[in-house]
Amino acid sequence: MDGDIPHHHEHDDMVGGHAHHTHASGISESRRVKIEQAILAKNNHFAQRNRHYLAKQGIFMLNLVSSPGSGKTTILVETIKALQSEIPIAVIEGDQQTDQDAMRIRTTGVPALQINTGKGCHLDAHMVGHAMEKLDLRNNSLLFVENVGNLVCPAAFDLGEAHKVVILSVTEGEDKPLKYPDMFHVADVMLLNKCDLLPYLSFNVSCALDYAYRINPALKVIQISATEGNGLQQWIDWLKSGYQQAVPNVMVEKAAF
Repeated sequence: MDGDIPHHHEHDDMVGGHAHHTHASGISESRRVKIEQAILAKNNHFAQRNRHYLAKQGIFMLNLVSSPGSGKTTILVETIKALQSEIPIAVIEGDQQTDQDAMRIRTTGVPALQINTGKGCHLDAHMVGHAMEKLDLRNNSLLFVENVGNLVCPAAFDLGEAHKVVILSVTEGEDKPLKYPDMFHVADVMLLNKCDLLPYLSFNVSCALDYAYRINPALKVIQISATEGNGLQQWIDWLKSGYQQAVPNVMVEKAAF
């Protein structure tokens, strides 16, 4: 990776390699708000550093967020298979424990780095910056961050990504956008996954989309089945378009690496 990500390491918030966030009882509301504001301000500082580096190196980074079990990793594997002959790709995986998802990604042949957050419920910009350094990213490439499975905490933490992509599966409730509005508000794209199962479920697609658009009228929704391939090409086309805008001097069809 050409050039270093300009992170200062003297205020590393990692404890044993894990994010150390404490939800302590006995703290006044005003004190809690001040602490949260300080944490987010520090995170946003690192996110801006990440964003500057990514723009300089021509790297298009996406932050994939969802509940556990929505199919993030399966979508990622199928996406990599469709694009890896055209675009250099790398992946940062976030989970509280294990490296199972990173191992699944590596079977595709692309580099993947696992971040285990321990009791932490999300990735932050500082962690991702360190991971970017370790991955030795290619210039003019595509970087996926698969965040910890959680529709709450990751919504508040900017990683420096170009877009947050929220995945909602039809095996979940239609009301997820109303229950977790912050996540759907900050996302630019929603992938409605596992649509091949709709004939066997009572999931109401129209209702789910109505709720999502109430929260975010500008949300782009793509209905897909990662296992069957339905809708996957629309997702790939959106990715290619975003990549070409982030890396304007590279033609996807002729990318050589």
